[in-house]
Amino acid sequence: MLIEFKKVIPAPIPEEMIEPSEIWDSELRLETGSLVLVSAHSGKGKSTLLHLLYGLRNDYEGEALADGESIRGKSRQDWETWRRRRVALLFQDLRLFPALSARENLELIPVANPRAPSHEEMAERLGMTSFLERPLASLSQGQRQRVALMRVLRKPFELLLLDEPFSHLDEENTRLACALVEEVTQANKAGLILTSLGETPALPFERSLVL
Repeated sequence: MLIEFKKVIPAPIPEEMIEPSEIWDSELRLETGSLVLVSAHSGKGKSTLLHLLYGLRNDYEGEALADGESIRGKSRQDWETWRRRRVALLFQDLRLFPALSARENLELIPVANPRAPSHEEMAERLGMTSFLERPLASLSQGQRQRVALMRVLRKPFELLLLDEPFSHLDEENTRLACALVEEVTQANKAGLILTSLGETPALPFERSLVL
């Protein structure tokens, strides 16, 4: 997959906040398999960037292309295939169901990724085995973040979008989560775009961009 931005400026961001940026109002190419870190302070449009690539926003100027075709021009059916098979997004607000158990949240995936470890293996590696049957509402924010990460890694993807995925994890749990992300991304031969407030997680990023 090739992602291209040609002078993209999202509508919600005031012009005075665009400069300097290596993404907004710039020429950008991201190849399949690239691991990219996007750093910025709050309010610079990190979530907007990922939502644009996931098809949740089209309020922008310029051109955003995927494999040479306009992202904005995709049909509803195209977007359904895009989200089921090609692009997976971990939302900053996690989008989990607090009344369900952690395991039940993990099972809410329409199509599973055969290249990813099982729920049980991922839970063991992330120290979450004893929490799988508990209601999500009873878990800490860091535990919920790990549930959301496990769920997104169980989806098929060519491009993985992670929106501040380790913001509530300590150093050791971040290290474990990074190892799992790297493993599954490599198994899928997929690309990764990860947003951060400035921290650099322990992943082999090929590019680091300032938003």
